[in-house]
Amino acid sequence: MKPYVIMHMGSSIDGRIVPSQWPEEMTAALTTIYERLHQQMNGDAWLVGRVTMAEFAAGDPRPAEAVEALPRTTWKAPRASQGPYAVAVDQGAKLHMNIDAINGDPIVMILPETVPDNHLAELRRDGISYVFAGHNEIDLALALERLRADFGIERLLLEGGGGINGGFLSAGLIDEISLLILPVADGGKDMPMTFDRAPAPAKPLSLVSVEQLEGDIIHLRYRTR
Repeated sequence: MKPYVIMHMGSSIDGRIVPSQWPEEMTAALTTIYERLHQQMNGDAWLVGRVTMAEFAAGDPRPAEAVEALPRTTWKAPRASQGPYAVAVDQGAKLHMNIDAINGDPIVMILPETVPDNHLAELRRDGISYVFAGHNEIDLALALERLRADFGIERLLLEGGGGINGGFLSAGLIDEISLLILPVADGGKDMPMTFDRAPAPAKPLSLVSVEQLEGDIIHLRYRTR
């Protein structure tokens, strides 16, 4: 059984999610509201893709060398006894965090079984937990089952970027959407969007609520059908 998944994102009115061209005061207001709602949603974990998680990494990579073959089973770090957890999907085993938590939230990596032993040794050295979900390619549905079974995660906040959001959408794993719309039109060509995925049938939604917040930011809530 998977956790209840809420996608929580902020964007321009045209769906762009990179704020590099947005007015600083608007971005600051969005960040404040976003974090407030994040706390109110009371998730057991928040999950992001590799690119987003890399922004939290500290320092240069410090490779490790495994002294033995390591089993492809869940490993829970000693300090990861309780959440909320910071979860990342790392298909290519490219994340080198050098930290074991983000703002106190223990890090958990979702990996394929083909990950090298040396990378697992690095994660263990750094105190980073991990689960396996698939052999060559990560199975997101299986990953969610593992997170619930092994870490007790029942309510998960999906927080981007667009690629991982698109993957969850395509797999039918999103239960609810919390979307903050900033009063700005971006229009940037080829910029990341709330959902980035290959063409596929659109997902129908049911509107739960619309709320106008400070700074003319709109909070939309939907449930998937």
